[in-house]
Amino acid sequence: MYVRKRRRQVSEINVVPYIDVMLVLLIIFMVTAPLITQGVKVDLPKADSQPLDEEAKPPLVASVDAEGQYFINVGDSQDEPMSAVDLATLVAAHLQVEPDTPVVVRGDGAVPYSEVVQLMVLLQRAGAPSVGLMTSPVEN
Repeated sequence: MYVRKRRRQVSEINVVPYIDVMLVLLIIFMVTAPLITQGVKVDLPKADSQPLDEEAKPPLVASVDAEGQYFINVGDSQDEPMSAVDLATLVAAHLQVEPDTPVVVRGDGAVPYSEVVQLMVLLQRAGAPSVGLMTSPVEN
């Protein structure tokens, strides 16, 4: 009498294709991450100061460049200059939604101090309870 052994089905998942997909995604993200960083070219003044707490909310950064043009890190047009009225409107709207967001001014070192002060007054009129100044660390 001939007894036939019954084969068991293999119920294992093949993870090799998933590993390939993850490696491709990793390479794509590594290549595109440096391209995502945006900003306005501003030469910050050097100062010895403490960095912001990393656990706090990301700050709302208002910038004034060497030509006296205003920029803000909110919205779709972060690297396009805007008028003082547009900047104040955008800041006021953002602070109404998230009132505890810190506000920081990033002024170019070549800009007259009066331009930075005007931006700070503009931000306070837009509803910012306090405005900080952003600097670059002092190099030894």
